Amino acid sequence: MAKLYFYYASMNAGKSTTLLQADFNYRERGMDTMLWTAAIDTRADAAIASRIGLEADAHRYTPGTNIHTAVMQREGGKPACVLLDEAQFLTAAQAWQCARLADAENIPVLCYGLRTDFRGDLFPGSAVLLGIADALVELKAVCHCGRKATMNLRVTESGEAVGEGRQTEIGGNERYVALCRRHFAEELGLYR
Repeated sequence: MAKLYFYYASMNAGKSTTLLQADFNYRERGMDTMLWTAAIDTRADAAIASRIGLEADAHRYTPGTNIHTAVMQREGGKPACVLLDEAQFLTAAQAWQCARLADAENIPVLCYGLRTDFRGDLFPGSAVLLGIADALVELKAVCHCGRKATMNLRVTESGEAVGEGRQTEIGGNERYVALCRRHFAEELGLYR
């Protein structure tokens, strides 16, 4: 029986790298995969790119994409596995479409994404995946203090902490810093 997996972490934990390694493992065994990522993230030339230099092309989803339909109507038939990056940007309906691929079509679906935004709030896609995934796997990043980084601090160009704004603002190391909860709260003045 196929499962729906949610691999979650803060920024800089290697989510895309882990996804690309899983894709490589399937393909090395002669199994066909289908990769997905959010269309909103256009930073890299390749659809999925890790900071350590691994990259791959992928289908891009928007809020209007029916992932179940797109996978089932794919040229070449049903893939052995679906791997989805930036899963925090899924809609609730799309998270359920991923579950349907596992449940009704017997296709393992591996989703990778952030758990929370720069305010510590759950992303909609992450919230649903945390509730319905068969397996939850936390990938680890490290705060500057050595503790596990679980939070994503948004910063200005000069490094000042940002506590308000739109939930989604695409960026990398120049815009976000992975921190432990303590240092995140201290930066935002939440422990007053």
